[in-house]
Amino acid sequence: MQSQRSEATAGQPVATTVKPLQFRGRSLTAVALHLSGRADGDFLAALEARLRQTPLFFENAPLVLDLTEAEGLDGFEAMANLAGELRSRRLSVFGVQNASAAQAQAAQAAGLIVLPSGRDVGLERVGQAQAAAQVVARTRPGRGKPEPEPAPKEPQARLITQPVRSGQTVFADRGDLVIIGPVSSGAEVIATGNIHIYGRLRGRALAGVNGDTSARIFCHALDAELLAIAGLYRTSETLGPDIPRDFVQVYLEGEKLCVAPLK
Repeated sequence: MQSQRSEATAGQPVATTVKPLQFRGRSLTAVALHLSGRADGDFLAALEARLRQTPLFFENAPLVLDLTEAEGLDGFEAMANLAGELRSRRLSVFGVQNASAAQAQAAQAAGLIVLPSGRDVGLERVGQAQAAAQVVARTRPGRGKPEPEPAPKEPQARLITQPVRSGQTVFADRGDLVIIGPVSSGAEVIATGNIHIYGRLRGRALAGVNGDTSARIFCHALDAELLAIAGLYRTSETLGPDIPRDFVQVYLEGEKLCVAPLK
């Protein structure tokens, strides 16, 4: 709200004009959920498996449904049920893209907005608001069976030589992630392998996100918001005063996430 006051003239009161609202442009990065086939039990099971790999990573992230290869969802009930299933998993779905005319009508009836096609962006470029990464949960059309996983790529470490600032997400999808510098509060660093931080960790670190229980997190100073390995995690509330804070490693011991000093 802004107000503008005119100059007072002799014998006249000062007049004030008020602008009650303003419109401003905003750039928003959303998670795109590509749906192939039907949104059935197999799809939800595949989605659950992906969410377990990165606990809290997609929580409350703005989410768009990409319906390019989707089947069904051309009625209000099916669209509303899918939106409810996603929201029950703390996925904040708000719109659809690449929808047919029937799907667009169903989406609008279910309270979703219809968006133009967007542009996919790699995880390392996605900003905060629990923002994102791209989820792909695919099933063979008409079969309801998951597509076979592509052949694994050769491991390859990723090196970051500058601080990871609040709102940034950095993802190493083929191995270890090495960061020379601090990770700020509100930042997220994710790796399929180990995470090495040569600085203070204040944000979130998720290692072994594809289920590698042997993955570890190493850091010079620990003040993390969240630590996770292969789906098991601890938050800052569970990191009590007895936890070592300098030159530490985080690893799994059975079903327990352990924090210990480097020896």
